[in-house]
Amino acid sequence: MEFLSLMLILIVSLGLAFDFINGFHDTANTIATSVTTHALSPRLAILLATLMNFVGALLFSGVAQTITKDIVDPFSLQNGSIVILSALMSAIIWNLLTWYFGIPSSSSHALVGSISGAAIVAGGFHALNYKGFLKIIDGLIISPIIAVLCGFIIMSLFQLVFKNFSLSKTNRRMRLFQVFTAALQSFSHGTNDAQKTMGIITMALITAGYQTSMDIPFWVRISVAMAMGMGTTIGGWKIIKTIGGKITKLNPANGAAADLSSALIIFGFTALKLPVSTTHVVSSSIIGVGSAHRIKDVKWGVAKRIVITWVITLPLTALLSGTLFEVFFLLTK
Repeated sequence: MEFLSLMLILIVSLGLAFDFINGFHDTANTIATSVTTHALSPRLAILLATLMNFVGALLFSGVAQTITKDIVDPFSLQNGSIVILSALMSAIIWNLLTWYFGIPSSSSHALVGSISGAAIVAGGFHALNYKGFLKIIDGLIISPIIAVLCGFIIMSLFQLVFKNFSLSKTNRRMRLFQVFTAALQSFSHGTNDAQKTMGIITMALITAGYQTSMDIPFWVRISVAMAMGMGTTIGGWKIIKTIGGKITKLNPANGAAADLSSALIIFGFTALKLPVSTTHVVSSSIIGVGSAHRIKDVKWGVAKRIVITWVITLPLTALLSGTLFEVFFLLTK
């Protein structure tokens, strides 16, 4: 019991560390467009993102319950504490690597891949809850595709509505509108991304025998929300540079369109209690917005690099977490 208690403390600490890293890793998702178009100063954008991420993280819990029960069954998971420890370490390593190289990778893909990889090594492929796992994977795959279409449609509507307005007047109005869309996107980010860590910590409580229900304890919700909020204040400037300017040239109109598209997609999947990659939803929305103006405006080389990272994250994090599980299992025998 003492060993399980120590493991649980370590897992909760790592979970909060993961969420802190997720905060600064994914800050770019919520503020890159508004900073790039000068709708908000970097400092004000980060303060806004911090507040809205915190509020969003506190008000929702559906995605957290999906993470708790739909990848693996926490009540029957073999060596559950070691599985979760390995998964968190793997996801943290991947987030730090991609942050260092300025690649907008997915914390969601990293976490799902890491949990599944460690669980498979611990208990075989039957350890996965295939129905729930495939539902999560479907959401992760479909959401960026919908985001491209949504970004394209919203930008096309903006072009139609503002075609007879002067450029300076449109930019001025859209910069004001972007303050709202940036806040909305930050709030939506909190409703989805923070939930994943809440689910992991709740899973750890169940596997360690400290909880018998899937409910997310209030102390977990408040601590995760605070960790993400503090992480957001650090900012992920390398990723902001990639999202804000390297995919397509952003102005206030297409920046607002991308923010609005991203927020709508994230809210939609949060309502379905499905985790999404906010990084890939935002990047895909920007691709859709750029394509609506002109296909050649999208820097497809950067988009290709993002897609490649999207594809390789799941298998590589699964492999990494499986390896870490073997190491931790041997050390704790």
